[in-house]
Amino acid sequence: MLSKYHWWRDAVIYQVYVRSFLDSTGDGIGDLAGVRAGLPYLKKLGVDGIWLSPFYPSPQHDHGYDVADYCGVDPLFGDLAEFDLLMAAARRLGIRVLLDIVPNHCSSEHPWFRAALAAEPGSPARARFHFADGRGPDGSEPPNNWHAMFGGPAWTRADDGQWYLHMFTPEQPDWNWRDPEVAAEFDRVLRFWLDRGVDGFRIDVAAGLYKHPELPDSDDPEADARTRDSVNPLAWNQPEVHDVWRWWRAVCEEYTVRDGRERLLVGEVSVPTAREHALYVRPDELHQAFFFDLLGAPWEADAFRKVISEAMEDIAGTGSTVTWVLNNHDQVRTVTRYGEPATEGSGLGPARARAAALLMLALPGAAYIYQGEELGLPEVVDLPDDVLTDPIFRRTGSRARIRDGCRVPLPWSGQASPFGFTSGAESAKPWLPQPEYFAEYATDRALADTRSFWHLYRDGLQLRASLPQLGEGTLRWLDTPPGVLAFTRGDGLVCAVNFGTAPTPAPVSGTPLLSSGPCPPGVLPAATAGWWLADTGL
Repeated sequence: MLSKYHWWRDAVIYQVYVRSFLDSTGDGIGDLAGVRAGLPYLKKLGVDGIWLSPFYPSPQHDHGYDVADYCGVDPLFGDLAEFDLLMAAARRLGIRVLLDIVPNHCSSEHPWFRAALAAEPGSPARARFHFADGRGPDGSEPPNNWHAMFGGPAWTRADDGQWYLHMFTPEQPDWNWRDPEVAAEFDRVLRFWLDRGVDGFRIDVAAGLYKHPELPDSDDPEADARTRDSVNPLAWNQPEVHDVWRWWRAVCEEYTVRDGRERLLVGEVSVPTAREHALYVRPDELHQAFFFDLLGAPWEADAFRKVISEAMEDIAGTGSTVTWVLNNHDQVRTVTRYGEPATEGSGLGPARARAAALLMLALPGAAYIYQGEELGLPEVVDLPDDVLTDPIFRRTGSRARIRDGCRVPLPWSGQASPFGFTSGAESAKPWLPQPEYFAEYATDRALADTRSFWHLYRDGLQLRASLPQLGEGTLRWLDTPPGVLAFTRGDGLVCAVNFGTAPTPAPVSGTPLLSSGPCPPGVLPAATAGWWLADTGL
């Protein structure tokens, strides 16, 4: 049953990719003290909370998603004392804090995995992971034909001849959630951070955890690597995973009852249909799960209407609200994705990205913003091979779908790199190089220019917070010409988006409350969105 404390149902959460947000130490890597220093900026923007990417001790083979200690802070990012200072600062500003938790896999340097490698086959230490004998006369072939999402076989052979499963990289062995010690350990981890005051967790690979108990061959073993998605039905979305989320939800409810402050579980759930997605947000499971279909939709009115309608029908029908997202640390940024690759921000991409932002913020439910999205940052597409750090590139040698381009450190001020990102000398180098054109996107320039992406997001968030029509609720589609979407929210707020390349009549006369670009009365220009107040009888 839902608690009366339901801040999360229409919250706007800002994703902080810690190593690229703000560096307080001058080493070129963002850190927790940098996040704390940036909190007033986020308060001014108007977000309700932040989600922090993993900052736990890690060898950083996958930028912290290979966790060696779930209850600590990597010295790269600070320490537990600095984390506590960040929590206290966020609480004073009324900003909620979510942590990224990684329960599908750990680091190959995690003490339990090191113990498993040192233990005998069949031992309790190995039962915490997926160890198996190989196939073939001498066991030299992997136990099954699965491929890892980041390329190559999903199995690596240990020194004693057995193999262990890793659905990402060999440095990220998968936990075996059929072993009760694994569940007990994550219960301890949750409580450790909840006791330190966090407001919830973003759950990495939330449709993972359980594998088919027999680990059989797949009919399409390279599907995950080909799509860079959790497609293999034998490795993902097993029915037992829902028991985990029921338990975690119960833990969160326990803390809510204890102090009256509701904790949030939001899952990274990639499943084939909205109907399957809805199973994860039933009243006793996750509060939210990212609805990636909007992020993956092409810039077409029919495509957007289809995914929005399916989400409203299947997900909102569970009693949850839809969790919308257009960008994150794994995807090409909207400015580039929606237009021709344009490193200078020219072309259709920026206009479409602005329109999509207003559309997302007008939809019923919650929304997540990825850092730099509010600045209109494009994807950095021309990083040289020798600076790339994505394990996908290291394992495959291919630049296809690599993720470094959306992770380049933020520009804060100035005309040259490091653009205020690091407190070190002007010659200090961010961990990924920033292109010269980032000067056009620096936050100081964005705040000073009322036409910037930043002001569009800030104005949208202010209206969303002040207008009763926005946030939680329903929508009703309006009849529109081809290439245009329009819907009403509550008592007479209309949102319309022109996906076409030519102006069209606006669905409402008069000047919009807010628009993504110049919008004369009665006209909706191409690649433009607007919000109007109007009679609901339209």
